[in-house]
Amino acid sequence: MSFIENLINVVLHIDKYLNIIIQNYGLWTYGIIFLIIFCETGLVITPFLPGDSIIFATGALASEGMLEVFTLYIIFFLAAVLGDTANYFIGKKIGTGILEKENIRFVNKEHLDKAHRFYEKHGSMAIVLGRFIPIIRTFVPFIAGIGEMSYSKFITYNVLGGFLWVSLFLWGGYFFGSLPFIKRNFSYVVIAIIIISLIPAVVTFVRERKKDDTVDAEI
Repeated sequence: MSFIENLINVVLHIDKYLNIIIQNYGLWTYGIIFLIIFCETGLVITPFLPGDSIIFATGALASEGMLEVFTLYIIFFLAAVLGDTANYFIGKKIGTGILEKENIRFVNKEHLDKAHRFYEKHGSMAIVLGRFIPIIRTFVPFIAGIGEMSYSKFITYNVLGGFLWVSLFLWGGYFFGSLPFIKRNFSYVVIAIIIISLIPAVVTFVRERKKDDTVDAEI
């Protein structure tokens, strides 16, 4: 089984894998999920990590008493804010030159360019909106650092975005994840979460294509 197939399998059955982790690692589970969220938001080489589904799934497990929901809330919030902060400073350190390179080792240039366009379109609010879009949320703080957004402005939107993101998915999982229908169809719920999260990016892409087609037609 390839890496992609393994990743899809883990994402679709994240609740089962988290159960295994809890049984084998106990309290260390909190450290493991902290690292996953930190790496997804803080490192441009790991945008594939399943942040949304992990937060939702742990919320569902917390509703059954397997994890402590307020501990999860603090851990996820810190991981999200610290991850974006690390990514911001990495981008600030690297500088704008990376956007001009065609090939970047370990980084998907297409994802980087999309995040750059997203940031240019939405400005500071991209830090908040990007939280809810897989892959984009990994690259936006990196782009903000490259674009030399002041840290005082960045941290404000970073904290707001982290608060809204964690609140939505953790409490969503806590209040709805343990419902019999959701538990029986958890894989489909994860797919729905991913699709809904991608809608803003798709809408933005379609609008940009229409604008490009209009400009080409006028030329």
